[in-house]
Amino acid sequence: MEIVKDKLIPVTSVRAGKGEELSADVFMYTNQVVNLFFVEIPGPEKKWVMVDTGMPKSAETLRDLVELRYGEGSKPEAIILTHGHFDHVGAVEELVELWNVPVYAHPLELPYLTGKQNYPEPDSTVEGGMVAKLSSMMFPNEAINLGNKVTVLPEDHSVPFLPEWKWIHTPGHAPGHISLFRETDGMLLVGDAFVTVKQESLYKVLVQEQEISGPPRYLTTDWRQAWESVKKLQALNPSVAATGHGAPMAGELLKTSLDKLVQEFETIAIPDHGRYVDGN
Repeated sequence: MEIVKDKLIPVTSVRAGKGEELSADVFMYTNQVVNLFFVEIPGPEKKWVMVDTGMPKSAETLRDLVELRYGEGSKPEAIILTHGHFDHVGAVEELVELWNVPVYAHPLELPYLTGKQNYPEPDSTVEGGMVAKLSSMMFPNEAINLGNKVTVLPEDHSVPFLPEWKWIHTPGHAPGHISLFRETDGMLLVGDAFVTVKQESLYKVLVQEQEISGPPRYLTTDWRQAWESVKKLQALNPSVAATGHGAPMAGELLKTSLDKLVQEFETIAIPDHGRYVDGN
């Protein structure tokens, strides 16, 4: 299986390299500017699942993190991908080669994960800040090729190895984008269906200024679907939301912020102009 030679993406944040325990069994790690998650499997043995794999060129860092946290030679039972954008699958090819574990994704993401189709190019014409303007130059949109290592998530919305969790189809940012939800404690792993930092702004990404926002504008291609996905997640009434970018949000702040995002999505999230805005 060929390893894609990804670009080294020169963006970072004050949260880079830091981890946070979201609960007794969910750990979040920030890889440059994107969050990935380690979710433990119920039972006496300390087994776990990885959700997303961070930025390109990060496989060695993530391997070292895993061995520090779980012990030498440790590996997940599986990798779950919220979607196939470069900052969520950056290390997956190398980690699959290293660990030989299955990868699960929504069927609509498989063309981008098996080398059959590239994502649309990032839209650098959207307003919002320097990250958006540089996106077409900095951010790769090429498909990766996991071959037969990737398989579709179960149709019943269960999550492999995680009996308390369900996956939810939340398209808009990507056709097969998913979020993960655990009803018992209201834990929501959002992916990029919405985020808690204005991802288009270089300054806000760097300092991680917290504010609820729609999905990253420069890579979102269907804004009507994106709005419907946010409504779907709001209806779950989550107690904690850990997004693909930005700090976790919880409690009343999460409720009021998510309510506002749904009500004012057109002004908060949807760009005034852009390649993927017209016709949505």
